[in-house]
Amino acid sequence: MKLYISCDMEGTAAVSSWTQVDPSNTTEYPYYRRLMSQEVRAAIDGAREAGVGEVLVNDSHSSMRNVLWDELPADVRMIYGNRKPFSMAHGADASFDTAFFTGYHGGGGTPNAALDHTYTSETLYETRMNGLVCNEAMVNAAVLGLDGVPVTLITGDRAFVEQTKAVMPWVTGVVVKDSIGRYSVNSLSPERARALIRAGAKEAIGRVAEGKPFVFTPPITMELDFVATHSADFVEMMPGMERIGGRMVRFVHDDYRVIFRAFVCAYRLGAAANQPT
Repeated sequence: MKLYISCDMEGTAAVSSWTQVDPSNTTEYPYYRRLMSQEVRAAIDGAREAGVGEVLVNDSHSSMRNVLWDELPADVRMIYGNRKPFSMAHGADASFDTAFFTGYHGGGGTPNAALDHTYTSETLYETRMNGLVCNEAMVNAAVLGLDGVPVTLITGDRAFVEQTKAVMPWVTGVVVKDSIGRYSVNSLSPERARALIRAGAKEAIGRVAEGKPFVFTPPITMELDFVATHSADFVEMMPGMERIGGRMVRFVHDDYRVIFRAFVCAYRLGAAANQPT
């Protein structure tokens, strides 16, 4: 059995602040990147106890150069680095039996969700696909769904797990912390979190036949609400992009791969608009 893992960092046990997940922070980040790496390892170990062989990890946080190689089994491959066409979902294809999303977090605007955002907190406020307000797990799972690959394990805070299971009820969800607000959490110890992730991964592989690909029915309408009008000013210049409000744009297409790539381009272009003139 072949496993794909997309790993983020904000949903790691004990994380409650941007400084803990910021690669430029030389005091806190080194410790928390190790916790992130160890949670990925726990998911791999649990999956292998259930019979998984080949594993591909896609480092999906910030610079996408976070997971420490020395925390992973020697035979695991990893996609490392940023600027990937399919970003947090890059490298997944029909050869995989299932996927895990570890260290994920609530989507932008989610209450009681530590560090809530969808791809970028500085540029995007809300992302909708066919009217569904999406977090990153939903946006990314739909890429895998095109190849029939189901997501069967998610880990993060309670708000993230609950909002994701509402649309993907078959997933095994491991709650490693309860968020009190955007910048505070009531967390399990990292050691306890890893034990639960390992057990959850083993359970998820045992129930992989129950998993379903997550897809959006075409035609797919993507609507993006930006934090500021200047982002929408830039993004509406993209071919096929329609301005529907001061901070809102819309893009419609039958192929979710096109939608996803337009999404990546839009949030990056919107971020570029934040630069001072």
